[in-house]
Amino acid sequence: MATLVLGTVGRALLGPVGGAIGALIGNRVDHAVLGPRRQQGPRLTELSVQTSTYGTQMPAVFGTMRVAGPVIWATDLVEARGLTGGGKGRPATESYSYTANFAVALSGRPIRRVGRIWADGRLLRGAAGDFKVATGFRLHPGTEDQPVDPLIASVEGARASACRGLAYAVFEGLALAEFGNRIPQLTFEVEADEAPLSCRAIAQALCGQVRGGDAGATVAGFAASGGSVRAVLDMLADMSGGQWVAEGDGIRLVAPSASATPAVTIRDDAMAADGHGRRGQRAIASEASIAASVTVAHYDPARDYQIGQQRARRPGGVRDERLELAAALDAATARTLAQDRLARLSVERVRRTVTLGPEALSIAPGTIVAIAGEAGRWRVIESAWENMAVRLTCVPLGRGGPMLPAASGRIAPAPDRAIGVTRLIAFEAPPLDDQPLGTPRLSVVAAGGPGWRQASLAYSLDDGASWTALGLTAMPGVIGRVTAVSPGGAIGLIDRRGAFVVAVAEDLADADPAAIDAGANLAWVGGELLQFARAEPLGDGQWRLGQLRRGLRGTEAMVGQAGPGDAFVLMSAASVRTIDIPVTMLGARVRFLAHGVGDGVEGVQASAMVTGQSVRPPAPVHLRWRRGEDGRVTIGWTRRSRIGWGWTDRVDAPLGEESERYRVTIGEREEEVSAPVWTGSAPVGTRVAVRQLGTLAASLPLVAILGEGRDG
Repeated sequence: MATLVLGTVGRALLGPVGGAIGALIGNRVDHAVLGPRRQQGPRLTELSVQTSTYGTQMPAVFGTMRVAGPVIWATDLVEARGLTGGGKGRPATESYSYTANFAVALSGRPIRRVGRIWADGRLLRGAAGDFKVATGFRLHPGTEDQPVDPLIASVEGARASACRGLAYAVFEGLALAEFGNRIPQLTFEVEADEAPLSCRAIAQALCGQVRGGDAGATVAGFAASGGSVRAVLDMLADMSGGQWVAEGDGIRLVAPSASATPAVTIRDDAMAADGHGRRGQRAIASEASIAASVTVAHYDPARDYQIGQQRARRPGGVRDERLELAAALDAATARTLAQDRLARLSVERVRRTVTLGPEALSIAPGTIVAIAGEAGRWRVIESAWENMAVRLTCVPLGRGGPMLPAASGRIAPAPDRAIGVTRLIAFEAPPLDDQPLGTPRLSVVAAGGPGWRQASLAYSLDDGASWTALGLTAMPGVIGRVTAVSPGGAIGLIDRRGAFVVAVAEDLADADPAAIDAGANLAWVGGELLQFARAEPLGDGQWRLGQLRRGLRGTEAMVGQAGPGDAFVLMSAASVRTIDIPVTMLGARVRFLAHGVGDGVEGVQASAMVTGQSVRPPAPVHLRWRRGEDGRVTIGWTRRSRIGWGWTDRVDAPLGEESERYRVTIGEREEEVSAPVWTGSAPVGTRVAVRQLGTLAASLPLVAILGEGRDG
């Protein structure tokens, strides 16, 4: 009877295949003890791995679950090109960034919202709905009237589908730099219904012929998938410690509670068809035949919906029975389920077969009965009509235990850091390597707090009238400000008296002499390049920087210029983005625009003056003079070079320019020479300034006042 009814229900819901499914469910009702052929039910791993395989089954999500749906639509990656570097005799380096447009299916039934989103295990979207990487995002909840997504429509035209009845998300322009320029593995926290949900409510949503019955277990979430509706219903019954039984033209869930009252008392004294009195039989399975432990695997909300396990054990035996439940359960509920199932397996070792007359046809599987002469309550698990008699197979009804405490284990959740506004600073500094530049170079450093990663970058040479895309900023830098300055000692020596107090959000560290020689703790402070060997924490993000090397790479003219409020930037190859600027921009200002996730529509701007500091030679040093008997003066100096700062060969530094030239200013006169010497008439008190003329720019001046002596 149940097979016929459920077959009809299945055909009405799902067509011919549904009819077969319904028939199998009916067979489960009629033959619970015989162990019918079981199809694959929902699996835990199906929800954690994202695919793009055609025909992938879409789970129907209930409550709140973490799912990895298949990619159902995508365009080719979108490439953006930028230029960095270049210079004298060297080509610029092309840099590329990529974004992706794609859609991901989430649920085979409507949902309410999407919460957090993980990409390769890291949070792409936080609990507050904030994205950690630049992207456009639209959610289609799976209603029957949802429109076609505008991006998909613009690409696919008239053949674009609205995917009605399917909940899916569309990403537009997802930045891929942090994911190896590929679409990352995505998982979604999907909220379909308000939780908790009962197993009966889930079953009724899946199959319209599920009647009232017991509510069964409650879950925070459930993902219905697998080979058949029957397999899903079996899992729901397993979680509830019950079974599905026929009722009229449908089925109902029977999950007896500890307080269930017997519906009827039966006596095992009915006559069989042969007219001889034949009492029922009792069978007890051996202790070794049942599991020694039960393991419940589930999705644990406390573990960000990762798979958790709870186990119940009894003394003796080694066999473990494992239940994989595609449900979101807290650890205590899962442990209690395991304990109750283990207790039920032990109790249900006993089978009591009772043979009754036709009047017992009304006693359906799932009915709680009392058996005369037997202690306790019994549950009918099978009812059969044989030889004009009703044969009932019953098992003792165990008692469910109390809710047991349990722990979810240790977990390191993906940090959910708020993305701050981009902090952007641009400046021109001497190059940090020994390659002479053929065009001015600006440095750009960006940061934005703990959750900030990168921002798209553009620059303008015409005061914002037009912009050129540069791709992404470098990795997050360390940007702060000077809060106090202590005067120090001479340039060229380790300054142990002077110090800077700076405020930064990140931690700073000391550096030993070997690290300093390798370039550690290099900072840009008010136009000066310096290094610090000591970083002393003062609290509240304040650091005292000491043991300084000042005025590095020709920036000695800026020593003593920095004061409170000036910028502090820690220089590193990973955090500095360099941009080569045309020589025609010398003396002009370049504007930069950054768009990060937290920057809004307008973005964040910074600017830098192109002074030529990156391409000019450093100022000469060691000005000296000698007066002859005739009163004429010979002035000499020592040149320096913008390359060869390491001085590894211990001989004269390389020139670093196309030719050696100097501009000498003596009072109001100006002359150009090709060697580091000048001879001429100059009275005492004359101001002398010497500039080295580089290929692209002149150095800062070396200035002195001629004295009275013969030597100076």
